[in-house]
This record gives sequence, structure tokens and C-alpha cells, in this order.
Amino acid sequence: MRRLQLISTLLLFSTSRNMAWRSSGSSNAELVENLRKNGVFSNQRAYDAMKAVDRGDFTSRDPYEDAPQRIGYNATISAPHMHAAALEYLQNHLVAGANALDVGSGSGYLTVCMAMMVGQTGTVVGIEHMSELVELSTKNIKKHHSEMIENGNVVMIDGDGRQGYAEKAPYNAIHVGAAAAGVPKALTDQLADGGRMMIPVEQEDGNQVFMQIDKINGKIHEKIVEHVIYVPLTSRDKQWSHHH
Repeated sequence: MRRLQLISTLLLFSTSRNMAWRSSGSSNAELVENLRKNGVFSNQRAYDAMKAVDRGDFTSRDPYEDAPQRIGYNATISAPHMHAAALEYLQNHLVAGANALDVGSGSGYLTVCMAMMVGQTGTVVGIEHMSELVELSTKNIKKHHSEMIENGNVVMIDGDGRQGYAEKAPYNAIHVGAAAAGVPKALTDQLADGGRMMIPVEQEDGNQVFMQIDKINGKIHEKIVEHVIYVPLTSRDKQWSHHH
């Protein structure tokens, strides 16, 4: 019996690994096509945004593999299937003219995808507490999307994302790219009425879940949408001590 159980776990592990591997491509277009084929997301606008933003601008390491990659400073760019899922959950909030916040913007990749979806009348604030990453992401964005920075569609901020960015609040959509123990109150406060936040939350048992948080008539509604593994949302000093 024990042996049987072991076999099924191994199989499970290899199939989930294969699923991720199946979405990998040899180009940005192929990666995004495979993500859609594998049912990771179905929204056309999210698909168009990911198609228009070359992941290769944001990581030089295997950009079209469906896996997270290190980008230096003990940080990563999330796996494409996580980015696709985030855009899918936020699709009805990342509409033309919307105001959005990307917490822990890292490489800048998802910030630009979100900006594609809110269009030229919308704004996406990317906030990152590692100033080196703020610089790196700005450089990445300028490769092919410098007009977004020039026109103020994308604003990159050096700061503690757990505090949000009150200056541009409220936000119709908030994406958080690193796990926090609980949901930072500043972020729910800065969510617009009718707005949605997608955030990985570390539970007491150490497991991480991807949560969808909606504010409806001033009330907060939380829902777990999937179980995930994320880089923890930490303070800058803590991150540097890991890095060195």
C-alpha cells in the first residue's frame, strides 16, 4: 500500500512538471500561445498584452520557459503561467482608463502587461523596495516601451510596497508579486470600491495561497483561488542579507 502511494505522488509530481514544461516555447509568441492552449488563461486582452510584451526584455535567462527566473538581488521574475493567471483574474478591472498598482514590480514585466490592458488613458504604478531593481526595470521597459514612462502610463516607484502608494490611490486593480503574512491593510484601504486585488498570502501552516480580494460597497470579500509558491514579501534589509 505504501509503495502504491509513493508511485502516485511521483506521477503527480511529474505531470505537474510536464504541464509547466508544455507551456514553454522557443519565442515569446509561442510561449503565450502555449499558455492559452493549456487553458492557463482565456481572456483575449490578457493574451494580447502578453503577446505585445517580450519577456526577453525582462530576463536574459530562458525567458520563454514557463518557469520563474532569477533576476539578481535575490529576486525572481514569476513563471509566465502565474503572470497569465494574475491578468486573467484582474481582466475586468484592468480596463481602459483604470488605475492599477503592481507591488513588488521586480523586472517590470507584469507592470507593462497591466499598462497594455489599461491603455493610454490608464496608469499603472510599479512599486519596488530594491532601488537596484527599480533601475533595472526602468531600463527593461525603455527597451521597447519607453513611451509608457514618458506618457506617465507607467510610474516606477522606489518604496515599501506593503504600504501601497497612497499618492495615486485608489486603485481599480492591485497585483502583489510576493507573499505576505496576511493582507497589508494599507493595500485594502487603497483599493477602489469595486476594485480587486490578487495577492499571495502565507497562511499560518506555512502554505501559500493566491487570494482574490474584492471591495464591494466598502466591504472586503476574500477568496482563495489557488495554492502557490511565491517569493516572500520582505523588507529591503532582509532581502540584501540573503543576497550577500
